[in-house]
Amino acid sequence: AGPSSYTVGTMSERFDCHYCRDPLHGKKYVQKEGRHCCVKCFEKICANTCIECKKPIGADSKELHFKNRYWHDNCFHCFKCYKSLVNEPFMLRENNKVWCSDCTAKEDAPRCKGCYKPIIAGDQNVEYKKMVWHKDCFTCSQCKQVIGSGSFFPKGDDFYCVSCHEHKFAKTCAKCKNPITSGGLTYQEQPWHSECFICSNCKKPLGGKRFTAVEDEFYCVECYKECVAKKCAGCKNPITAGFGRGTSVVNYEDESWHDYCFKCTKCARGLANKRFVCHNGKIYCAECPKRL
Repeated sequence: AGPSSYTVGTMSERFDCHYCRDPLHGKKYVQKEGRHCCVKCFEKICANTCIECKKPIGADSKELHFKNRYWHDNCFHCFKCYKSLVNEPFMLRENNKVWCSDCTAKEDAPRCKGCYKPIIAGDQNVEYKKMVWHKDCFTCSQCKQVIGSGSFFPKGDDFYCVSCHEHKFAKTCAKCKNPITSGGLTYQEQPWHSECFICSNCKKPLGGKRFTAVEDEFYCVECYKECVAKKCAGCKNPITAGFGRGTSVVNYEDESWHDYCFKCTKCARGLANKRFVCHNGKIYCAECPKRL
């Protein structure tokens, strides 16, 4: 912006006003575009109109202009903060309003989704999916604590810190009752931490492996055979349904047999689901005791 091209002075020669023809000798006059005129005619005919206050810019006023727009010097101020912009950097914005550089930067800056105030250069901020917050405005939707640059979980339009997300959304382990934040497995429609779903005896993880459930305890194949399974009174090996050769078990008094091990001591005839005789602690078919 700069002053307009006209000259104000006191006439020392004999000139008449270009418009009203009054003599200008000894009077104040304005010379513009090679024409001399009195102050009254200048303000009525020639003066520019201030784009801010809409009044003529008189001969006694300081005039500023920019891109064919004119201001009184005291009207040339920031539209937002009213700071004088004479000899200051400025921006001409919509509706012919001038803004200082600071207000321009704030107006053009992205707005914080939390407080809706501008985020200006130098502010610490958090960005997520084309949204931006001041660092201290990015808070947990549940506990309202500042998340800042920490880890978080988005849920629709809400954001949760790790702790609140665990308590509000994460599945709870059937054994330790703590949240399962990642991984885990399911047994009988209940979630477990992988590190909680282990053999009750040797403590090895059972995820993806064969195991046996006994009441509320779980055992790997080896520990079940060694520590839990009954021993066959015939072959002395563990009776492990599903792991061994057979799945049927014969129980008599306090002892158990594989169905294929339950046979006559003398003739070796299989006795599962058949009549048998116990004599001196041994099992016989119905015929063999008669031959003893």
